[in-house]
Amino acid sequence: MSTTPRWLNAEEQRAWLAYIDFSTLLNDYLNRQLRRDAGMTHADYSLLAHLSSAPDHSLGMSELAQRLKITRSRLTHAVSRLREAGLVNRREDPADGRGQLAVLTEEGRGMLSAVAPGHVEAVRRAVFDVLTPDQVHQLAQIGEAVSDALHQAEAAETDPAVLPWRRR
Repeated sequence: MSTTPRWLNAEEQRAWLAYIDFSTLLNDYLNRQLRRDAGMTHADYSLLAHLSSAPDHSLGMSELAQRLKITRSRLTHAVSRLREAGLVNRREDPADGRGQLAVLTEEGRGMLSAVAPGHVEAVRRAVFDVLTPDQVHQLAQIGEAVSDALHQAEAAETDPAVLPWRRR
């Protein structure tokens, strides 16, 4: 293993700082839009969207934590909060007697249906309206390449305790 750092060159540094800047700004922008229009965070919207796209609108808590890349403890708090709002329920997993399912309620589906058009418009305004079709294609390729590399690194991780969704 090399002990010499592989420093970023000027163009890599520019790309990295641009990514840090736009990802921070985009997350803040989408959080503000969802708080204003729906009284929820982008993290809560993502949780509901994952349930919405799952078969039977339900996912095991461990799988949902993995998809969201959050601790199971943090997921439990989020599901409890969304349950109090009537958007999500919890029930026993019939396939795993020890497991729990998070289930999107009818009210949760209605909330997503009402909020999604404004959220998609915010995403379009912030990202796709400022890119050419070639840039959209490049962004998709770049995102897929980086995601694939990170999924491979995750699969190679020998200490599962460092993975957030494995922590309590």
